Amino acid sequence: MTAVDTQLSAEEIKRYSRHLILPEVTLEGQKKLKAASVLVIGSGGLGAPVSMYLAAAGIGRIGMVDFDVVDESNLQRQILFDTKDVGTHKLTAARDRLTAINPNVQIDTYEARFSSDNALDIIKPYDVVIDGTDNFPTRYCTNDACVMLGKPNVYGSIFRFEGQATVFDPREGADGKPKGPCYRCLYPEPPPPGMAPSCAEGGVLGILPGVVGCIQATEALKLILGIGKPLTNRLVRYNALDMQFREFKLRRDPDCPMCGDNPSITELIDYEQFCGIRGEESDTVIRDTEIPEIDVNQLKALIDGDEAFELIDVREPHEYDIASIPKAKLVPLRQIPAKLSQFDSTKKYIVHCKMGGRSAQAVELMREAGLDATNVAGGILAWSAKIDPSVPSY
Repeated sequence: MTAVDTQLSAEEIKRYSRHLILPEVTLEGQKKLKAASVLVIGSGGLGAPVSMYLAAAGIGRIGMVDFDVVDESNLQRQILFDTKDVGTHKLTAARDRLTAINPNVQIDTYEARFSSDNALDIIKPYDVVIDGTDNFPTRYCTNDACVMLGKPNVYGSIFRFEGQATVFDPREGADGKPKGPCYRCLYPEPPPPGMAPSCAEGGVLGILPGVVGCIQATEALKLILGIGKPLTNRLVRYNALDMQFREFKLRRDPDCPMCGDNPSITELIDYEQFCGIRGEESDTVIRDTEIPEIDVNQLKALIDGDEAFELIDVREPHEYDIASIPKAKLVPLRQIPAKLSQFDSTKKYIVHCKMGGRSAQAVELMREAGLDATNVAGGILAWSAKIDPSVPSY
């Protein structure tokens, strides 16, 4: 990222005055920020604080990738949006908010699902990429595209009360090899489908993404300015409950199929298939054995009919307190293995959770034990949306 002689207006000099008096930044550094471009993939918990601080700092061009609309459940942590934005396309609301923060910044929006079909074209014009995503297919796709294009990838992730961040920098170092590892060096393969719950199922402290997002924004500025010690070859993990930061050393894997000495991956792949995702709009996953499923309309018909069955809710007790389906018996997923012997092999069991992922795991365990069990696709959220709106959606 070469310094560009981009003049600052009198208004910009006043706006960025606290940067200009930093010896590590100065007027020349602020010109670098104005000349720089950063792509933020995802405008959710991480992308919200990242984009706001980058805009305030004077990054000249910010690209944002997202295809979702603002939901009420976003407002607890996605501070880029407010109540009036509910139902609005995220990128529409994001552009308005970022422009209000700093009208000198160019905001590019890509309202599309980030995938192997468009990743290279979207990333190519930008100096730095920030991964603010919350799913494995997009993380692997972002990583592979950044390695192929030689773009620094500022990575962050959050879950419940913990978050982590690092910089994957595939640019050549003095030895002619990448400066640091890539995402595949840490995680060569995605976790088994369903084993890593999303924030929608596991929850997240609303303030947590603000902390991790600020770390990501800081790393992006350091890369552009060429100052400090970036998080390349290091991973910072933050525990909000203990208020503790821990640092771990990372090393590039010379046998990594993406950034290793003899890479075997030479083009982007189908990342949904690679990570075992069944479909773009599905909350369920591909498994070795097909899981029998019914939708909530079929469940309602069973409840209203004469067929004998038992409805099992495998969520946690605190979730059951928020919302429940009538006649459902609570048996948390973690208790299922120990209770398999207590189920009646002559009974028919219908199993649900919040969205269908945990209940699919429960059904798989139950069927392996010889029980007649069927999953409810979409879980209680689908029940609330399609059958009974009085059941709270959370």
